[in-house]
Amino acid sequence: MPVPVPRQRAIPAVESGQAQAASPAAGPSGERPAEGAHRADTARTTADKTGNTTHAHLTLLLIEDDPAGSPIVPDLLDQAGKPIRVRTARNLTEAERLLTDDVHCILLDLALSAPGRAGDEDDELAVLRHVLELAPRHAVLALTASGDAERGAEAVRVGAQDYLFRDELDGRLLSRAIRYAVERKRSDSAERRLAESRVRAQENRRLQRGLLPTPLLEGSPLRFAARYRPGRSRALLGGDFYDVVRTADGTVHAMIGDVCGHGPDEAALGVELRIAWRALILAGLCGDRLLGTLQQVLEHERADDEIFATLCTVDIAPDGRRAGLCLAGHPAPLIAGPDRPARLLPYENNGPALGLLPGARWPRMQVELGAEWSLMLYTDGLIEGRVGAGRERLGQEGMVEMVRRQIASGLRGEELLRAAVNEVRDLNGGELADDVAVLLLDRAR
Repeated sequence: MPVPVPRQRAIPAVESGQAQAASPAAGPSGERPAEGAHRADTARTTADKTGNTTHAHLTLLLIEDDPAGSPIVPDLLDQAGKPIRVRTARNLTEAERLLTDDVHCILLDLALSAPGRAGDEDDELAVLRHVLELAPRHAVLALTASGDAERGAEAVRVGAQDYLFRDELDGRLLSRAIRYAVERKRSDSAERRLAESRVRAQENRRLQRGLLPTPLLEGSPLRFAARYRPGRSRALLGGDFYDVVRTADGTVHAMIGDVCGHGPDEAALGVELRIAWRALILAGLCGDRLLGTLQQVLEHERADDEIFATLCTVDIAPDGRRAGLCLAGHPAPLIAGPDRPARLLPYENNGPALGLLPGARWPRMQVELGAEWSLMLYTDGLIEGRVGAGRERLGQEGMVEMVRRQIASGLRGEELLRAAVNEVRDLNGGELADDVAVLLLDRAR
């Protein structure tokens, strides 16, 4: 058994938590040199990117109510050979005052009396539970008698990093235990933060999936396909939005839009506009009345007056041969058929984006679709990617040529959209910075 080491006596009053009258060495503000050194040490504390803290010295806070018989040892060294600073507190009230950010580890005597609280009378580890509540981010070492290993093990199960026997303590053992406890606490905290972040990410992904649209096309002969790629890293939802709904009269309504910006606020606003659009469509609105009401929704819900949204809405007649088209600052849809190459629908009557002009109007254009066709609605993320290393962008003309070539090679539906988005990304030389949404409606004879 190691020989007990005498208690350290050269601990400044500011470290021990015991009151002391101001000395003549105090400066003009009344701060003693020891206090100034303590403040300087605290000021040297910095936080790294992982949330851990780095310090010039490790600091131990001893909590025990028998200063004369305390097991503090004179030579505690950290792994780099630097002395471990020690503070002592005789009760939890003093401990709370001394528990500053530069304390790394707490050495708690389990024999210490816990503050009176209902239910503590029969709890041998009540004082430990109090300390864990007081210092949830600090490493804790439990100190107990050598014949009470079971109590020490229970302390670890409750939340302490380790336990030590009071009468077997020496400087080397305690130094090693402090370093181990601090690193174990950091590791445990990092694992907990990682697990919490994974849970939050899973919840966010489930939430975002739930906010993506489910087309209502039951009873329609039209085939539907869509591709969606948010510009934000690790997100499932961006500022682009789309939806397709078939109403009771057989009309198929399709919409695609883009809120300016790429953050979560823009994504939330896009969801609100999509839900509002579906509700208004089911209520019987279309054309100018529909877009005017959506503008009111945007103006009410946006966080800034500079926020706007572009929109393209199409209503396809029950016979599938004609459609009404409204554009609010949005690129015109692309149409292709077996007897005609891909081309853009007319866009001369394009109205302003939603949220730009109060009292704006959006004319509804009648367009002929024919008996067999493919109609592609898209956001500007598909056409604003760069082409090669220069500053040239794909643009609408480049997109039309690309889709013509892909259709000529036999691509249709989901395969066509996948190939289009992948080629645009390849031409850009990597992932696109903007959100991309594309939807395709097909009508066959």
